Amino acid sequence: MAQTLVIDALKRRTLPTNLRQSGNSDAQMLISARIRKSPWWHLSKAAGCWAYTTYNHMYHPRAYIKPEDGGLFAEYKYLTEHVSMWDVAVERQIQVKGPDAADFVNMLITRDVHTLVPTMQARYVILCNQYGGVINDPVLLRVADDEFWFSISDSDLLLWAQGVNSSGQFDVDIHEIDVSPVQIQGPKSVLLMEKMFGTHIREIPYYHLVHDALNGRAVTISRTGFSAEVGFEIYLHDALLHADDVWPYILEQGQEFNLRVIAPSHVRRLEAGILSYGQDMDIENNPFEVRLGWQVDLNKGAFIGKEALARIKEEGVKQRLVGLKVGGEPITWYNEDFYPVKDRDSGDDIGYVTSAFWSPNMESNIALAVMPRSHWRKGTQAKVQLPKDGIVDAEVVRVPFIDPTKERPKSAL
Repeated sequence: MAQTLVIDALKRRTLPTNLRQSGNSDAQMLISARIRKSPWWHLSKAAGCWAYTTYNHMYHPRAYIKPEDGGLFAEYKYLTEHVSMWDVAVERQIQVKGPDAADFVNMLITRDVHTLVPTMQARYVILCNQYGGVINDPVLLRVADDEFWFSISDSDLLLWAQGVNSSGQFDVDIHEIDVSPVQIQGPKSVLLMEKMFGTHIREIPYYHLVHDALNGRAVTISRTGFSAEVGFEIYLHDALLHADDVWPYILEQGQEFNLRVIAPSHVRRLEAGILSYGQDMDIENNPFEVRLGWQVDLNKGAFIGKEALARIKEEGVKQRLVGLKVGGEPITWYNEDFYPVKDRDSGDDIGYVTSAFWSPNMESNIALAVMPRSHWRKGTQAKVQLPKDGIVDAEVVRVPFIDPTKERPKSAL
């Protein structure tokens, strides 16, 4: 068990990261009324989900295919070779609607909404607090001139947004709405979507939206996803009422394309360098530490965190999230702890792994790791302490690990 809970080479956090290596547990998760069930909960159970985590105060499917049948890597195969459907109701939809919606959203995010997000388009954005810490990294959908949806990652954006406007400075209403997405991801996703909606699906550009209907129920479709494969998200309106009309219909329509319900593939998102909020970053990380400096537009007008971010950029940061190629046996399950990273020569703890998996594309273990300035350069050698293999070799490599310009998800349909 590692005893070092603070790493001197990294910045001091107000709330330290728990680096104690406590491992996994045989404990059963309590299913209770305190944690919300998605509209798709019973349907994902019927599809074979056997492992969940919690995300945005909801139960979140994390595994369907049993390890003895190929596990997460069999799910990866459906995603990368066929088409998959994911229950992602945990992407709770926070609606900002009203005459001042665009100006209010512009105050919250670090990029200029007026030029970046026309009506019926979407963008990946971040929100920061007054210290420059990342509060959330949602996909922002502009579904009407005066209406935006934040499709959020794992933090309470609703409370933040309502708090920012508690004085009523902006003429907007801010609520969570009963809209829940499923993701349709994989190379055959366009064939399935075309069958269900028509040929106009092929005309939707990357990160654009359309309003439509599926089996008689209102939906909004975005050409987005957490997979870095060709994909779509179907946002079902009045989802608690209509989930049973949509999920089985998609399964039926997808049979000829070898559709499989799977969990969001953290193997594939890691290959693509996609960050997982709460794991690869949190509220004490600023964008420059986690490869999101490109999200910060200091030339736009006032927004929350602008002054702090300008200062951080000028001063530079002490640590950064980097990519590692890691030795040892294939990592085939979610890492339950932050694995220590050590200097190759001294053996001192210098950083820690936030996410790690075996990459079928790289044919090695890959990881994202918080590392000090002395260990950012590509080719730098280090060591990682894994729970089963002990200390193994590691090397700093490029992130994203594959397809750095996202040619695959952006490709013509």
